[in-house]
Amino acid sequence: MGATAGAVWGRTEQQDFRSRVRGTLLGVAVGDALGAPLDGLTLEEIREAHGHEGLRDLAFGHGRRGAITHLTQLTLFSVDGLIRAQVRRDTGAWHPPTDLHRAYLRWAATQRDWGPDERRKDDGWLAREEWLYARRSPARACLLGFGDDTMGTLDAPKNPGEPGPDAAARSAPFGLLVGWEPQLVLQLAIECAAQTHGHPTGYLAAGAYAVIVHALARGESLDAAVQRALALIAPRPGQQPVADALQHALGAVRQGMPTPGRIEELYGGGTAEGALAVAVYCALVGEDVRHGLCLAVNHGGPSGAAGALTGGLLGALHGETALPPAWLAELEGRPTLLVLADDFAMEMTQGAALHGPSGSSPGWLARYPRA
Repeated sequence: MGATAGAVWGRTEQQDFRSRVRGTLLGVAVGDALGAPLDGLTLEEIREAHGHEGLRDLAFGHGRRGAITHLTQLTLFSVDGLIRAQVRRDTGAWHPPTDLHRAYLRWAATQRDWGPDERRKDDGWLAREEWLYARRSPARACLLGFGDDTMGTLDAPKNPGEPGPDAAARSAPFGLLVGWEPQLVLQLAIECAAQTHGHPTGYLAAGAYAVIVHALARGESLDAAVQRALALIAPRPGQQPVADALQHALGAVRQGMPTPGRIEELYGGGTAEGALAVAVYCALVGEDVRHGLCLAVNHGGPSGAAGALTGGLLGALHGETALPPAWLAELEGRPTLLVLADDFAMEMTQGAALHGPSGSSPGWLARYPRA
């Protein structure tokens, strides 16, 4: 794996980056919260419950409006793992997939335990957030992938027949490594996706999604970001379904007004490449963030994953201030999301001032232990 480049971060650049990081993480969470109550419903059932235009506002799920699912939980632990990887690098250890795997095992503990275990001193602050100890319909592949300490790899992936969208939906944070080269972002996202989703379409869709977020976070257009992803996955075995899905999404933009039928056609069998296609399409044709997210969730496929993927793209593209404020006001876990986003932005732009050979902040190492 490569290292972050020595970019020069002026104040304006830091503020723009922080807004995109916040926008990405909040966007994933808002899209997840919007779509999750519709999971398992057909389009007809959605219209029966919410009218012909479908869902247009946050609905109740898991006992409240604005509740997130395991997709957002895992996205948070992706961020935690990336920060921990940077901190551990001071020790000479540098293998980010291992650090991400350790982070995901901390998530797996939240699905088994009643609450934080204060005896685990190496957990860091995120694993001590009590609200994360809620089981929110975790995908079986995620529970199996992180059910033991063995890390799935590309040579020996976990769940090799699993093509679902859950790995892609936790992969937006890899795209926020703006100091990395795109091919390294692709490789890291793929390796981490293979820890639970070992089918090529499962992990390649995750890699392509991370590359698209990466380009957006660097200020590129969405169309250019998709073209970059297509070029980078082209040499990879098994990439054709993902490439075809992305091309299909771009082509659908020119086919008239968006409809739920077109969304369902893009989604296909509900696998990762279909969810990615829906996210790209809805981010391209949406009149604004609210419209794009509503398009992404009103169909008979896995609405939560589609919403999360779309929200990540729109948040990276436009920053946090473009997200619907009324939805953010009700979003579960927003304080945690914002603190983690700001910590990530600070680590990526000012990490040398927080830890290194010449000295480290004790508070930072307590939040993100090197162990």
